[in-house]
Amino acid sequence: MVERRISALLASLAVLLVCAVLWDAFGGVRVRRPAPRAPSADDTAAAAHRPGPLSETTAVQAARLPAPAPPGASVAPSNLSYAELLARSEMRRRIRASAGLTYLNEVVAATGDSMLHRWDDRLHRPVRVYLATGTAANFQPAFLGAVRDAFQRWQEAGVPVRWDLAADSAAAEVRFKWKVQFEEERTGQTDLTWDQDGHLQTAIVTLATFDPKGHPLGPDEVRVIALHEIGHLIGLDHSSDTTDIMYPVTKVRDLSLRDIQTAVLLYDLAPGSIR
Repeated sequence: MVERRISALLASLAVLLVCAVLWDAFGGVRVRRPAPRAPSADDTAAAAHRPGPLSETTAVQAARLPAPAPPGASVAPSNLSYAELLARSEMRRRIRASAGLTYLNEVVAATGDSMLHRWDDRLHRPVRVYLATGTAANFQPAFLGAVRDAFQRWQEAGVPVRWDLAADSAAAEVRFKWKVQFEEERTGQTDLTWDQDGHLQTAIVTLATFDPKGHPLGPDEVRVIALHEIGHLIGLDHSSDTTDIMYPVTKVRDLSLRDIQTAVLLYDLAPGSIR
């Protein structure tokens, strides 16, 4: 009897021992990780070119937004052909290269729309100009001759535009007007219109017969004022150099070499945007 109990106990212990071995082998699953290794050169190169983590929102924005342009770079419309982009790039290069010889870079900066504004193909089709006689105090018939001389001076400078100075009021594209005095510190004003491609279309040029201090102007002073305003009329803006006729407060009495070279370069380039 006792022997039977001992045998049963030993059998039970043997079963428990077998179960323990089986549990250790299959029941308790342990994750084995490979031993760490030093990174290779390939791993370093891959990490250098691997993008960092993006949140979902950032990833969507990165997919939708174009890459930002470098500071100072001009952004060209996406609908331009390669030839148009190349032509505009060449225009920008020529304007930059002319710095010091011309002030066309200042003219473009003053436009606010990065466009060149000028009359187009007007050698064989002169711009029609109406020179009105004035009723303002101190108006003199000699003022009309002074304005004609100013047009002639710009034409002699090589600007490829011809002017019909005998046009009547109804057909004119450019109209000259006279007033006694401006409220601001000026003696002339030019108002231009142009189309979406930068082609000048119409203009009104207003000249004073008295300076801002109330002094009456003479024909030669009107000629100088007209030189400045015709500069605007052909598409120029102000220069920062006091020796140019296009300086905001005219200090000289004739066109400078920079005035001439700026106008010639303007008409050597296509009108419209340079972006």
